[in-house]
Parts: sequence; structure tokens; C-alpha cells
Amino acid sequence: MDINELFNQAVLDSKKLSEKPSNEILLQLYAFFKQATEGDINIEAPSNPFDFVAKAKHTAWDELKGKSSDDAKQAYIDLVKGLQS
Repeated sequence: MDINELFNQAVLDSKKLSEKPSNEILLQLYAFFKQATEGDINIEAPSNPFDFVAKAKHTAWDELKGKSSDDAKQAYIDLVKGLQS
């Protein structure tokens, strides 16, 4: 299977995990997914200082700036595989 097929399978597998991952892991999954599918962050930081979830998501994605789509896909795949064991 190529990287795109493996990534798509990992996305499906992430929805079937036996336990819900921690918020930190969920942020990593979100950031890797966004970087893999959209590339470098292209939105402004949230303006509401009390929207902690949106700020955390923005920061997590922003930290991956410059990472290639394939590298982000591989990181997502590896993270999901680690959660399955």
C-alpha cells in the first residue's frame, strides 16, 4: 500500500480505538491530519483569548509548519499504530 492508502486506513482506525486518547494525543492527531491534508497553517490565530481549544489546535498545527504532507501522514500513521497496541 502507498502512503495515501495507509493514511486513509489510519484515519479510519483512529475512529475505532478501544480507548479515547488523551487531549494531548488528540491534538497531535489533529495537527498531523491538518498538515497532511492542507499543508502549512493558513488561518489566523483565534481572537478570543478564552477559546482554549481553538488556540491549542492552532498552536499544534502551527508547530508543524514546513513538515511535508508525506511526513505528516507517516507521523499520523505511526501515532495511530502506537495507540492500537
